[in-house]
Amino acid sequence: MDQPPGSRPLTSNSRPLVHLFTDGACSGNPGPGGWAFILRHPASGKELECSGGERVSTNNQMELAAVIRGLEALKRRSQVELFTDSVYVGKGISEWLPKWKANDWRRKEGKKLVPIANETLWRKLDHLLAKHDVEYTRVAGHSGHEENDRVDQLAVAAYQKYL
Repeated sequence: MDQPPGSRPLTSNSRPLVHLFTDGACSGNPGPGGWAFILRHPASGKELECSGGERVSTNNQMELAAVIRGLEALKRRSQVELFTDSVYVGKGISEWLPKWKANDWRRKEGKKLVPIANETLWRKLDHLLAKHDVEYTRVAGHSGHEENDRVDQLAVAAYQKYL
């Protein structure tokens, strides 16, 4: 199976390599929200699509939920290449998370530390990140990226039942 455009192989080891494509969406912010993921095992071609929604949520909460649900679907420790159009999730994983943890789950706002938004979800994601080797790859949303467009469709469909 071909790798998606812009992907790069992770460091090889005995852990399976999987691709995780995620998206979250909301109608209003807050409003009805949906999340979706595609989990793909390139070596076998096996794929899992999953989506769900909530009556009231925010876009960032749904973006996080998509990644959390995707990682929870893995049955064993894996190398994961995460493809998302969410800068919030990407920067959170690659830049902000270590600082938040060092500051007892708080972030700097001016000269003081304040609680981070969506702390419960970030803590859950942090726990899952410790179980897997995750590398973040940003994709541009609504740009013709096949899997990103698909998870967007699934996430939107998931919240529409609440409209």
